[in-house]
Amino acid sequence: MKKNLFAIVALLICTSLSAQNTPNIIYILADDLGYGDLSSLNKNSKIKTIHLDKLAAAGMVFTDAHTSSSVCTPSRYSILTGRYNWRTSLQDGVLWSYDPPLIGKERATVASMLKKKGYHTAAIGKWHLGLGWQKDAAGEVDLMKTIQDGPTSHGFDYFFGITASLDIPPYVYIENNKVTATAIDTIAASPGPAFWREGPIGNDFKHAEVLPHLTQKAVDYIGEQQKGKKPFFLYFALPSPHTPILPTADYIGKTGTTPYGDFVLMTDAVVGQLVQAVEKAGLAQNTLIIFTSDNGAAPAANLEQLKQKGHLANYIFRGNKADIYEGGHRVPFIAKWPAMIRAGAVSEATISLTDFMATAAALTDQKLAANEGEDSFSLLPLFKGAKGYQRKYTILHSISGNFSIRHANWKLAFSYGSGGWSAPDESKAKQLNMPAVQLYNLSADISENNNLKAKYPSMVEKMIKELNRIIDQGRSTPGPKVNNDVTVDYEKYL
Repeated sequence: MKKNLFAIVALLICTSLSAQNTPNIIYILADDLGYGDLSSLNKNSKIKTIHLDKLAAAGMVFTDAHTSSSVCTPSRYSILTGRYNWRTSLQDGVLWSYDPPLIGKERATVASMLKKKGYHTAAIGKWHLGLGWQKDAAGEVDLMKTIQDGPTSHGFDYFFGITASLDIPPYVYIENNKVTATAIDTIAASPGPAFWREGPIGNDFKHAEVLPHLTQKAVDYIGEQQKGKKPFFLYFALPSPHTPILPTADYIGKTGTTPYGDFVLMTDAVVGQLVQAVEKAGLAQNTLIIFTSDNGAAPAANLEQLKQKGHLANYIFRGNKADIYEGGHRVPFIAKWPAMIRAGAVSEATISLTDFMATAAALTDQKLAANEGEDSFSLLPLFKGAKGYQRKYTILHSISGNFSIRHANWKLAFSYGSGGWSAPDESKAKQLNMPAVQLYNLSADISENNNLKAKYPSMVEKMIKELNRIIDQGRSTPGPKVNNDVTVDYEKYL
């Protein structure tokens, strides 16, 4: 009997160790989804996100998770590289239709790192990090030519997706390095919640079908991996609930709020489909599923109308997408991994989406090089419910290039106003002679209404010193000094 017991214990230990070294990883990234859109995070939510609530109940919820930027391109760069976006040439805003790629050719990504451990890697959905389009003899972008610098150039074995946000042309599907369309036409702009800009569109592309089509691709990919012997990493970047807000007929009117609320409900169902695919494939026990958003909910969601319906998309936080305020970058973050994470766990640690790189390295027993994941700290200790998470300072960035630095409950922002789109924007705040530095104690003032800069000058000084150090060192993690891609000035936009 004792021998059998020892054998069972040994088997469990070996299984646990094996799981830690080669878990499947699915990273689901919503587009412009607010913290308050999840009913598990907001008890007053008017959108019952039953699938995300189940994911949260079965895993760990992080209540203080942040994107590196309050807009999409820079956040996506940081997720895949573990490096703050403002260390690159993109000091404000996002990439546009045909801009050159933001990830450098020699820059390691989560995908390229996991390939070293034998993972099959796939990116499905929105890319928005530049693609390396080729041009014709006249110097115009030729959509039918092979893409030179897309996801498959940055560690992904397979890519199926769209160029950027679903409201930014060109509107084409891309599989690996080729557009799938056989002909290109032009589509007129669409107004209202179903907004998109005028531009080129493939003959196999319909905006309303994109989310279901990408979802099916992701579900099929998970099913295919069941047959393989390799662990897999799927980066599934949703185009929703970003504009165009296009809930299908099954969801229109279901929340009793707005089209945005219905689109969030549809997004929740998509997550349910992926979780079901994992379970159907028999992979649930050893698959790490992470769900989060690239920034807070956007004004395009008609936040005021939602508020009148009793729904706060960005919960109790000030501001929205694009802002340096919490509503711009504090996002839902759920991690489910039955082999490691206790169901129903909650972490109040301040984490950054840059932490994915170091987390993936830690759980596959890899050590990052000096020029890899410079701003990434492993979440593995938090997953285990143990001590050892090392992040002390977190840098945040707005669409206008404004910085803030977070330490414990203190937040120091270098902006006159929101640094983004909500009132007061920078122009208006300057006219009102508002101070260029804002200091908040979030434990007492989560709404960021009471600027304590004058009251705590030593705290301001301390955090400025740390910000300068993190900028100068080219990293926030321990290690040798490395270079930023450009000169970084946190006061540039003041």
